[in-house]
Amino acid sequence: MDLLSLPTLTYLSDNVTIVEKDEVKIVRVIHDKATAAIALHGAHVLSYIPAGKEDLIWMSSNTPFDGKAALRGGIPVCWPWFGKIAEPGHGFARISQWKLAEHRENEQGVVVVLELEESEETLAIWPYKFKTRLFVEVGDELKVTLEVNNTDEKAWTFSSALHTYLNVGDVAQITTTGMGAEYIDKLQDSKICQGDETLVLTDTIDRVYTMPESKITVTDPVLKRALLVENSGHNCAVLWNPWSQGSKAMADMPDDGYKTMFCVESTIHAPCLSAGQTLQPGEQYLLATTISAN
Repeated sequence: MDLLSLPTLTYLSDNVTIVEKDEVKIVRVIHDKATAAIALHGAHVLSYIPAGKEDLIWMSSNTPFDGKAALRGGIPVCWPWFGKIAEPGHGFARISQWKLAEHRENEQGVVVVLELEESEETLAIWPYKFKTRLFVEVGDELKVTLEVNNTDEKAWTFSSALHTYLNVGDVAQITTTGMGAEYIDKLQDSKICQGDETLVLTDTIDRVYTMPESKITVTDPVLKRALLVENSGHNCAVLWNPWSQGSKAMADMPDDGYKTMFCVESTIHAPCLSAGQTLQPGEQYLLATTISAN
């Protein structure tokens, strides 16, 4: 998906411009260290290309940019819940219109800050006041931080995920380490399982790894690189690939889309809304993921 060639709508600096694809405005970052694209719809990172390398992020060529539907691929922001424990699935943040709050740049890279606060629409879904900011730091590596603030007069509870789709050469040839051995298998009615320390994919996977290391490594022999995913503020790491049957069932993913993507997610996992992370009035929480290649 060539987002770099879209015509400029708004010039903000030598490194940051606003472009538009269909109905979605996109913050485009072009810097000597890397290029990136972040949609205001969902505060959704669409692309991150370090200088001289291929994109580390996978986006579906079939996803609609209609400003309504959630985008398939990239780094969806799942908040104030993760999964189908409430409606809409994965929360409303990924289908909300965020605003560009700040951008700054220096020789090391660019920081883009997007912001979302409560509105009539969000209060109708989830009756709490909040302020969330997404910090996207683009340089030799990509760091994405979700800052969650309780601006209400009462405590509330949330779960969340930075649902990263990694771009890989062939999902059947990658090996993954650092996710730990224990996982909750969503394909087996959330059965707790023990796996190997090294993961090789042969079929659909939807797992919540409960004791991941801070850094997960995806070794990709086809693209001749290792993708490093370092998470913080999480309690689990979710690993997901829909395989052929899942891809064919999704209108917003090509039938063969599963072959070149693999999700490694920084996650605050909870089985229900009340079991998540509780924030008192005035408190803040940070969930982050840092992605790089070597």
